[in-house]
Amino acid sequence: MTNHPPLPSDAEFASEKIKTWECILTEAKKEADAEHLLASFLYKTILDHDDFSSALSFHLSNLLCNTTASAYSLQEIINESYGNDSTIIDAAFSDILAIRNRDSACSECGTPFLYYKGFHALQAFRVANWLWHQQRREFALFLQSRISTCFSVDIHPAATVGYGLMLDHATGIVIGETSVIGDNVSIMQSVTLGGTGKETKDRHPKIGAGVLIGAGSKILGNIHIGEGAKVGAGSVVLNDVPAHSMVTGVPAVVIGQPDEQMPSLSMNQNLN
Repeated sequence: MTNHPPLPSDAEFASEKIKTWECILTEAKKEADAEHLLASFLYKTILDHDDFSSALSFHLSNLLCNTTASAYSLQEIINESYGNDSTIIDAAFSDILAIRNRDSACSECGTPFLYYKGFHALQAFRVANWLWHQQRREFALFLQSRISTCFSVDIHPAATVGYGLMLDHATGIVIGETSVIGDNVSIMQSVTLGGTGKETKDRHPKIGAGVLIGAGSKILGNIHIGEGAKVGAGSVVLNDVPAHSMVTGVPAVVIGQPDEQMPSLSMNQNLN
């Protein structure tokens, strides 16, 4: 993970984290009172927990568990990662804020926490990434497999991912081992950040901050997508993309510049 704060001010971000957790609690209580069938689920997953990290580890472990790894054993490992690397929880907060601020279908904090598999896949990946760098690579690969099975998202645990990432819809996203994704990137469904063959070592794309990658795009090879670029849906990108440019096509070519400095924030996928 990138080693810097997710927001410009640590004090501002600390306040945002408190507000976000309070928002999740308020929303869960309201829904538990209104939808009695979900009350037990909402209490066990959110309302019975003292803090965000406890609720998140409980929820992820129950989503990922199987006959090999129980929810209890997974929760222990997830909590271990949180206790040793506070940036994992900081990143989770920044990812929730990214979804709330960018997704036109989501105006709440609790909705992505509970139901968005792109958020779940990303938080589970962050734990797998920690395990990978602790040389616990077999378990990291086990988690990668569970993430793929449960959420239809395949992220290699060695990939490098920044803060404020939004995996919108998420189904079919593939992110290769040596991929690097900067802060505040938005990636639509069925996107591949892949290699071009059987080459080894550094072979996957590097995505700059603020990039928007349209649905079904394939970005292949050790190439750079510059900061603030926009990749049109269905594109096959095989060469570097300049910062603050728009590309589309098979193979993708530059067709202009986006109106925004950070297309990922506006989610405007038009290529006018």
